[in-house]
Amino acid sequence: MLKKDNLRLGLILGFLSPVLGFFIYYLVKFRLFSFQEFLHIIRSNPSMLTGIISLSLITNAVVFTIYINQQKDKTARGIFIATCIYALIALSFKWFV
Repeated sequence: MLKKDNLRLGLILGFLSPVLGFFIYYLVKFRLFSFQEFLHIIRSNPSMLTGIISLSLITNAVVFTIYINQQKDKTARGIFIATCIYALIALSFKWFV
């Protein structure tokens, strides 16, 4: 499945890899807290979410680079679209929350 070159795969990877990045951020920065406590900290400080989303998008950059280097342009396009959507969400949190 990961060897295919299609937009749908790119969108799936583009939306799931930042979730992995979010968990990595939790494990690196907040491992002393339970995951419930971590979510409570984010809820009580919503401006923190923008930074976490931005850092989570680094995983998309890694996946995007892998697919570009393999010349899987359709998949890379899907990852890029998902990254843009996440970026718009992060900006909306920064401006409106």
